[in-house]
Amino acid sequence: MVPALFGVSVAQISLLFDTLIASFLDAGSITWLYYSDRLMEFPLGILGAALATVILPSLSRRHAESSPKEFSRTLDWGLRTTLLLGVPASLGLFLLAGPMLAALFHSGNFDQHDVLMAERSLKAYSAGLTAFILVKVLAPGFYARQNTRTPVRIAVIALATNMALNVALVFPLRHAGLALATTLAAALERRAAVSRPASGGVYSPPPGWGRIWLALGVSGGLMAALLFWGAGDVHEWLALGRSDRVIRLVGWIFAGGLVYAASLLAFGLRFKDFRGR
Repeated sequence: MVPALFGVSVAQISLLFDTLIASFLDAGSITWLYYSDRLMEFPLGILGAALATVILPSLSRRHAESSPKEFSRTLDWGLRTTLLLGVPASLGLFLLAGPMLAALFHSGNFDQHDVLMAERSLKAYSAGLTAFILVKVLAPGFYARQNTRTPVRIAVIALATNMALNVALVFPLRHAGLALATTLAAALERRAAVSRPASGGVYSPPPGWGRIWLALGVSGGLMAALLFWGAGDVHEWLALGRSDRVIRLVGWIFAGGLVYAASLLAFGLRFKDFRGR
């Protein structure tokens, strides 16, 4: 239990240090990071927490049954589902960062300058959203095998990397550098969390990943192109009224999701390709 408790607290320790460093930056830096983090945590909390909750009992059962093949299949399902949902969420959050902040928070004391500053940190956070979700999904792969030490070691290395990157990036990028450091540390943690099961023989990717990567790449690219065109200049969004901003934002999110889903279907991917056994 002790390693698990420490592993859970690593993220909070990192957030504490980020907030501490931000307090020495320009006035408003803590607020910009906070609003950016809230928007990033929304899909992370929904997708990451849900997938981790669903996958842990199944992984534990496969391990108890001494069924390494089924254990690998279950872990593979988690990875495929994470990419299916995480890729569009990350792209949408990055490309619609300014419109989202304008639609949700631009009023009163949260002025145009605050929207533009928070947009920088939100884009930095959103670039690592898929990695954040993958870490949450991969951690149960260790816990299901009663291995609580390895994810803690990986998390500590990621924390040390985050602190070092904070120092390196905060001077040129200010508050956005803190967000980018967190994203890069999460990417490192994700790589380590994937490589350990793969190198240990716990996870073996089945055939068909090439087709999935191609479909996700093209579908994500088409959705990104549409949202890039639809987002336009954030100043145009700031000139609209609150209700107009919200309606326009929802419309583009729906349009982007429709293009993404249609493209996946055109590639021949179906729900069964991402469905657990």
